[in-house]
Formats: sequence, structure tokens, C-alpha cells
Amino acid sequence: MTQRLHLVFGGELVDPQKNVFRDVDAIHVVGMFPDYASAFSAWKAEAQRTVDNAHMRYFIAHIHRLRDEASAASATEELGA
Repeated sequence: MTQRLHLVFGGELVDPQKNVFRDVDAIHVVGMFPDYASAFSAWKAEAQRTVDNAHMRYFIAHIHRLRDEASAASATEELGA
């Protein structure tokens, strides 16, 4: 069975219209989740917790898309070579 890992993270943005973090060192990593449903639940909880700050944004990164297990060498492996 293939795992579909998702990373939930967020932080304060410079401008609510753009995806540029004000302080990269202050990014809040909520966690890694084994499926989209649990990642969405965590994302929603953090988004609701910070709803009063228009500059706060949380994201779900589809980690499983970074590595294609079917190919011999994925793009992420080649970055380190």
C-alpha cells in the first residue's frame, strides 16, 4: 500500500495576497500526516485557531508528490547529485 504523506505548516505572511513568509525561522510545522483527511483536519484546526490574524496562513504540502516511487530516479533524488 502506498503512503500519501502530507505536511501541514504555516506562519505569518508579509502580505495576505502573497505566499511569502515574514519570518521563515518562525514557520509553525504542525506535523506530517498519513492521509489527506487527517492533514485537512489539522490544517482546519490551525486555520481556525489563527482566524483573527489576516496574515496567518496554513498550507498542506503533498509530500508524496515529491517522490515518484515508480521511476528509477525522481527529480528530488537528482537535486542532490
